[in-house]
Amino acid sequence: MLAIYRWLSRSGFDDEASLPVEAVVLRTLGLVYLAVFLVETFTTTPYPGFNGRGAAILTATIVFVAAAVASQPRRADVSTWRRIAALAGVTAAAAALGALQPNGIWAGGPYFVAIMAGMRLERVPAILTLAGSIAAMLVASAIEGHSGATFAVLLGAVPWFLVMRMMREIRNQRDALKSSQEAQARNAAAAERGRLAREMHDVLAHSLSALALQLESTRLLARRRGVDEEVTKAVDQAHHLAASGLEDARRAIAAARGEELPGPERIGVLADAFREQSGLPVAVEVRGEPHDLAPDARLAVYRTAQEALTNVRRHATAERVAIELEYQPHSTVLVIEDRARNGAAAPPPPGITGGGYGLTGMRERAELLGGELRAEPTAEGFRVELRLPG
Repeated sequence: MLAIYRWLSRSGFDDEASLPVEAVVLRTLGLVYLAVFLVETFTTTPYPGFNGRGAAILTATIVFVAAAVASQPRRADVSTWRRIAALAGVTAAAAALGALQPNGIWAGGPYFVAIMAGMRLERVPAILTLAGSIAAMLVASAIEGHSGATFAVLLGAVPWFLVMRMMREIRNQRDALKSSQEAQARNAAAAERGRLAREMHDVLAHSLSALALQLESTRLLARRRGVDEEVTKAVDQAHHLAASGLEDARRAIAAARGEELPGPERIGVLADAFREQSGLPVAVEVRGEPHDLAPDARLAVYRTAQEALTNVRRHATAERVAIELEYQPHSTVLVIEDRARNGAAAPPPPGITGGGYGLTGMRERAELLGGELRAEPTAEGFRVELRLPG
């Protein structure tokens, strides 16, 4: 009996798609029904056995239980035809028991078919299955000569079928309402992201665009008036930084709108921009077979490389920079290392040791993703290493 109860718990009576009351009712009905069926069958004459008529009764009982079990699962891979075939097996076994054990509980078979068809099958297959079960039982009962009593029993199965259909419709309406509410929540979130993206575009992107244009005008004016070359170069670098910030703002806006976030594949673009702005050689090496990363992990790799290169440009006295991206079987490793002139170690960037955010924020992001970020001086410069799982 305990094994039957465990099976009922796994068979879909109380799955997530069911209402709580429905789950309790179905599980209780199934357990009580099988218990009563087995007790009545084994305590009614003629008894099940291993010889003659008893063996036939035992076989019909086994078929009944097996078919009832086969009709239960709610997994997606269980087809409608399999359920119909299982319920047909229940009907056949019940009809056989009606002939072999007339005083038994065989008349409960149609009730089981009515409950399962009403709850587990779509409307047309459910009606046809119940009608077929009732017709088969009437034919079998007419052959045995007790069709009148059987007809009265079969009529009692119809209300059960209607109750189960009503419970199914209630569940479907509940699921439809839940899906509608979830869709509304997603739409509201998308609308809010769109509003924030518009705000970012109006305030930040417009400001950076105006700044970039102003710096470009200042650079041209400085050259026309013969301003010192270092000043012109500084203005030019400021213009590049403003343009880069504008591009980053546009990417952030695109991300807020649900568009694809930048990832490891854009590290080469970062290196090219760094090379152009700083004049330092940058070596980029990718090892291993690239594999897909989660969106947050992809963004963490890109932002770490971006922040590390920014720190090199701002704070280090580097002579060259090396970027290594390695895809390992169970992790992804990014290393950005600068090498100072004359082998002198550069001081750590303020974003690592001071009050700035910088790579400290990247470290926190890595830890949230189950990884780690190390930033430390080396004998020749400074090294940043990001290691993420996956």
